[in-house]
Amino acid sequence: MSCCDLAAAGQLGKAGIMASDCEPALNQAEGRNPTLERYLGALREAKNDSEQFAALLLVTKAVKAGDIDAKTRRRIFDAVGFTFPNRLLTTKEAPDGCPDHVLRALGVALLACFCSDPELAAHPQVLNKIPILSTFLTTRGDPDDAARRSMIDDTYQCLTAVAGTPRGPRHLIAGGTVSALCQAYLGHGYGFDQALALLVGLLAAAETQCWKEAEPDLLAVLRGLSEDFQKAEDASKFELCQLLPIFLPPTTVPSECLRDLQAGLARILGSKLSSWQRNPALKLAARLAHACGSDWIPAGSSGSKFLALLVNLACVEVRLALEETGTEVKEDVVTACYALMELGIQECTRCEQSLLKEPQKVQLVSIMKEAIGAVIHYLQQVGPEKQKEPFVFASVRILGAWLAEETSSLRKEVATLAISPTTPGPTWPGDALRLLLPGWCHLTVEDGPREILIKEGAPSLLCKYFLQQWELTSPGHDTSVLPDSVEIGLQTCCHIFLNLVVTAPGLIKRDACFTSLMNTLMTSLPALVQQQGRLLLAANVATLGLLMARLLSTSPALQGTPASRGFFAAAILFLSQSHVARATPGSDQAVLALSPDYEGIWADLQELWFLGMQAFTGCVPLLPWLAPAALRSRWPQELLQLLGSVSPNSVKPEMVAAYQGVLVELARANRLCREAMRLQAGEETASHYRMAALEQCLSEP
Repeated sequence: MSCCDLAAAGQLGKAGIMASDCEPALNQAEGRNPTLERYLGALREAKNDSEQFAALLLVTKAVKAGDIDAKTRRRIFDAVGFTFPNRLLTTKEAPDGCPDHVLRALGVALLACFCSDPELAAHPQVLNKIPILSTFLTTRGDPDDAARRSMIDDTYQCLTAVAGTPRGPRHLIAGGTVSALCQAYLGHGYGFDQALALLVGLLAAAETQCWKEAEPDLLAVLRGLSEDFQKAEDASKFELCQLLPIFLPPTTVPSECLRDLQAGLARILGSKLSSWQRNPALKLAARLAHACGSDWIPAGSSGSKFLALLVNLACVEVRLALEETGTEVKEDVVTACYALMELGIQECTRCEQSLLKEPQKVQLVSIMKEAIGAVIHYLQQVGPEKQKEPFVFASVRILGAWLAEETSSLRKEVATLAISPTTPGPTWPGDALRLLLPGWCHLTVEDGPREILIKEGAPSLLCKYFLQQWELTSPGHDTSVLPDSVEIGLQTCCHIFLNLVVTAPGLIKRDACFTSLMNTLMTSLPALVQQQGRLLLAANVATLGLLMARLLSTSPALQGTPASRGFFAAAILFLSQSHVARATPGSDQAVLALSPDYEGIWADLQELWFLGMQAFTGCVPLLPWLAPAALRSRWPQELLQLLGSVSPNSVKPEMVAAYQGVLVELARANRLCREAMRLQAGEETASHYRMAALEQCLSEP
């Protein structure tokens, strides 16, 4: 009997209650436990603080003697409440010879009893104990002390119960529990395995918040786990494969951890393994690929062999899982293999500083082609009932990644699948069609695949998709919160449409979906060109609209309607604001330079700009109202004024040709345009820039 037990027994001796009565189990099949009833009765009849304290100690010891059912637990709480555990946890007046931690252990035992009730686990009086409970995990003491071990077990029981409540993880993180758990695990003292288990649960429930509050401590745990993984020679290395992905940070992984993880994975995957051993290793490698790309793989022969092995194993796993119809697919494993295949695609297409040598690239492309064939086979079997499943989306993603880089193989299979009844629609998760767009961009350039796509109705589907996505950017939607993928998807759609305009102009003229698309482009561009940061999308829309207008020039919508006038005014704004006159130090004459908004993205913009200038030039003779409208915008006058204010040597020949094309067509189309150009010294400017066609046109009546 401990010193605390003796003190309690002395206080309650007159009531006939002995400390030895604590031993019977409380969870009896029927009726109430008589011993517990006597203790609770003594508690009710206590005449002073000393007797009450002694009775409460015995109640607590009775709680520790065995399991408590819910009804009994509630009766104890009703009798004791939170006041007594609070006193035990904070008291500094322990009986003589009784260590403080013994009283704290009894207090934690009561809390652990109460926390078995989820309602009590979420009680403010429990939540405000989180900081002090967390400190118990790292308090040093005799590792063989039974009371201390019991207190640690009860502390983990309390914290685990809190973590299981809806808002519990947030309270634990705010209370410093994550750091305490990390320190407890790294100390490898009693209960460190419980610390790791609770850490895993908190990271699963609130990863971002955990890393925000305790990044240094979590990184220390990751370093320890990584080192253990690198050194492990027994079955624990497979358990660590499952554990390590949970501890990878959302930011940069420390380089020493990457070295250990790669070394451990190389040793595992280079051995003959069963599926239960290999699959966790592939999933860990996939997480590293997602977080770090190929940066975690060392350069040189060992790194290239390891990467080739990774991709090879991933492709084999994909084929085994997907080629046989009707077999159960381990979706988490195959999705991890997709990530490793995507890493392989990136490295095979990298021209500089690739980890792979050319022979390895050729071999891996052949292997990945077979795996992609299995993916296509799987997607061909997918019914409507599975179209909402994330695994189908992941399968479309890897197919899209392949198509973005490789369309010379599997052309017919890909083109047919791309517009099959299983093609992603509004019910598919996560805008899956966007992932196929880069591949479609390649396929629409090639005659055979393009014909298949057109025959199967892909352009109509693409128009519907474009209009659906465009709605997200329309007034009433907050474009500032749109993911970049929406705008990139719209730009890629424009590129596909541009391919079709150039390679299949007859399709644009006869398919009604392009009339709807043209109407959307006309009504959208005026607002789009005014928006900051969206110049590249505006360039795509303006250029596509100008090229389509040339093909649809007889459409009623383009006969000087308000929408058509607004579109061409916006297109002129885009084309005319690209260049400015810029003064140069030490020279009296300015030079032609890119305007600030265009300068940073000109590499992506210039092809669209030149194509837009060419398309606008082609529209002028087809739309009689366009030249007067351009004159009213003062574009031809301002263009000549710009050319007259800069050194001709600063204007590149391709710019001279683009400007002359527009000016000549405007001059030919309208007498007033010719007169306005003459008044702006058009003939002199044409002579300076050797624009023979413009000079001749302006010399005519």
